[in-house]
Amino acid sequence: MTTPLSGTILVVEDDDAMRNLIAEELEDAGCTVFTAIEGREALRRVEHEAVDVVIADVRMPGMKGDDLQRALAVEHPEVPVVLITAFGSIEDAVNAMRAGAHSYVAKPFRMSQLLESVAAALRDRRVRLFVQGEETGGESRHECTIIAESAAMRNVVNLVRRAAAAESSVLITGETGTGKELIARALHRGSRRAAAPFIAVNCAAIPESLLESQLFGHRRGAFTDAREDRTGLLLEADGGTLFLDEVGDLSPATQSKILRALQEREVHPLGASRPVAVDVRLVAATNLDLTAMVAAGRFRRDLVYRLNVISVEIPPLRDRPEDVLALAVHFTKQHAARLGIPPRPLSPGAVDAILRHDWPGNARELENAIERALVLGTDQEIRRSDFPEAVRGRAREILTGAGSNTMAEVEQDHILRVLRAVSGNKAAAARLLGLDRKTLYRKLRQFNVRPR
Repeated sequence: MTTPLSGTILVVEDDDAMRNLIAEELEDAGCTVFTAIEGREALRRVEHEAVDVVIADVRMPGMKGDDLQRALAVEHPEVPVVLITAFGSIEDAVNAMRAGAHSYVAKPFRMSQLLESVAAALRDRRVRLFVQGEETGGESRHECTIIAESAAMRNVVNLVRRAAAAESSVLITGETGTGKELIARALHRGSRRAAAPFIAVNCAAIPESLLESQLFGHRRGAFTDAREDRTGLLLEADGGTLFLDEVGDLSPATQSKILRALQEREVHPLGASRPVAVDVRLVAATNLDLTAMVAAGRFRRDLVYRLNVISVEIPPLRDRPEDVLALAVHFTKQHAARLGIPPRPLSPGAVDAILRHDWPGNARELENAIERALVLGTDQEIRRSDFPEAVRGRAREILTGAGSNTMAEVEQDHILRVLRAVSGNKAAAARLLGLDRKTLYRKLRQFNVRPR
């Protein structure tokens, strides 16, 4: 049975029969296919075509497949490469994977094996684009961006990429405002269920008296106000992903019914004569300690086991300062576009305020502070005074051109503060400062800071 796929694939193979066979199989599976006979031609193709995945033979005349992969890793790192290798060159393919190749298949291979490798590469690319804010699927690009400058968030993203391809339930934990729903959406986008519905339910926002009907549905006449049949959210998510946010707020009765639905893979709408089969992946999130709730008798231990097959913990913003400025810049662009105004740069005083604040409300608090500054600010840049008192109260005032602080000293302090915030990452600092890397390096030499 052909694996259903959707994407644009470049097949790089010098053997005509093999190249045509792979192209035909991919087209039958639903892909758009381009071909090339060696690496340099493939690079030109990638420059001019929107390619999602490259399949390349390792051994080819001219530029070989592993050399092509290394070139793509530099010029187009967002494009995953699947290598085809003969048994004797597996070591070369393994070395290429260490250098960034997505996967390899060894000759002779089953076509289904190659198609599964391509499907996995396509899922991985979807997660990468989601993290970069480039895959929208009908949503606002800015609303689905995951900022991952810090090592802690990069670890989260890597875990999400691995977990996305599984069918296992996932429990996302973290403080309020850390972006748990973004992670849930990334898991859905990278899964085999990406084309099916993603249904999000805030368990804390729906009264207990309505939640059961919302989740499981009901038949007309099941209760006083049931004037027509209603399809529950579990069935609406059939084939896709159901995201239960604030799952710790579920009542014991609803916990039991969700556990049964997961175990039996079926739901029983209120008033229905028989249960209905359902195929859904469950992703849950909470800012509560479910283990403590189990000990207190307020949450079912067996449901925790069902939900927490894979655990993703999102660190609070105060523990990942490298992400703070990147998020601030992102929110500035997002809300400026929504408000129809040019994005304003952050002044040195604003940067100082942002870096000194603990952000107990995490990314949500930072987003609100940036939106307020854009709406209320009257200068050409966002200033410290544009932020709420809770944010600006902890930051020292930076004088620009007055007293003992010269403009050069203010600039130096600003650049070094940003550099410290991103743990010395020059590329990240240059992006946040709006400088090209050469200009940043020149300024650092002036400050007697040697670029690494």
